[in-house]
Amino acid sequence: MEYQSAISKRGKRIVVDAVKVNNLELIITGKLLRRARIKEEWDADIDEPEKLIRELKSRRVRADLFTFVQRLPHLTPQFDYRMDLENVAAIPISTYEQWWTKQVNHRVRTKVRKSVKRGVVVRIVEFDDELVRGIREIYNETPIRQGKPFWHYGKSFDEIKAANSTYLDRADFIGAYLGNELIGFIKLVYADNFARFMQIIVKNAHRDKAPMNALLAKSVEICADKGIPYLTYDKLIYGSKGIDTLAEFKLNNGFLGYDLPRYYIPLSAKGNIILKLNLHKSLKAILPRRVARAALALRKKYYEKRTGSKQELE
Repeated sequence: MEYQSAISKRGKRIVVDAVKVNNLELIITGKLLRRARIKEEWDADIDEPEKLIRELKSRRVRADLFTFVQRLPHLTPQFDYRMDLENVAAIPISTYEQWWTKQVNHRVRTKVRKSVKRGVVVRIVEFDDELVRGIREIYNETPIRQGKPFWHYGKSFDEIKAANSTYLDRADFIGAYLGNELIGFIKLVYADNFARFMQIIVKNAHRDKAPMNALLAKSVEICADKGIPYLTYDKLIYGSKGIDTLAEFKLNNGFLGYDLPRYYIPLSAKGNIILKLNLHKSLKAILPRRVARAALALRKKYYEKRTGSKQELE
């Protein structure tokens, strides 16, 4: 039986169709092409997909495709379905010393040391109203980040508290402080074999103090202490645009690109046709690299001119 479930999309809470199958909550998104996937797919492995697919078909769930992804560290395809590779940026972690001496270059080490010299203190912090107020100040510093409107700009205290209160039973908040001022933070969520960033953001006004590098270093230290073998930060490459400044920042800080198999299984005649015609991919994934980069550059210039706000990565 289908019902409604809330998800976050571009920083906004939206309601989508959902269904429970084999104790897993699946959400169904899209209009012309309805895709079913596990709501928290980075937190669950699919060991018996055939069983789940049979259940979806027998219950006539209103979806055209079912899609799921293998999680780290499972890189070798395990199933014989239609598959694309989906990249993820991750730091392989053994010890903090290994990361510090072998996986990053001297420029990163210099920035982390500079952060300490400039008085930045990085520590795990409790999720409370004081932290939420600090997060709100960071969110409201600028309406534009990474060349596009910032999703969380202008949100109320209650909205910000609700958005950041997920997964508190298996998450750490790491704050970067200059005196009593929160100048950056990370929300680190733990899964089985990896930790992932749900938030990583700093104030533009204090980027000269390299708080982003200090926060990353602390995250690696925490993961090493907990014996977590991978620290993930979304994708390395987005769509077809290739290596950009964000990817360079990740590479400089020890992230590598890993290709994870993502599977697609048709649940309807429409889904079968769409897969055969290779129409299941997003526009970002199929645009030529030159066109994608030109479009992003134009978007960045437009919003910077409109708002008078700029942002550069470390």
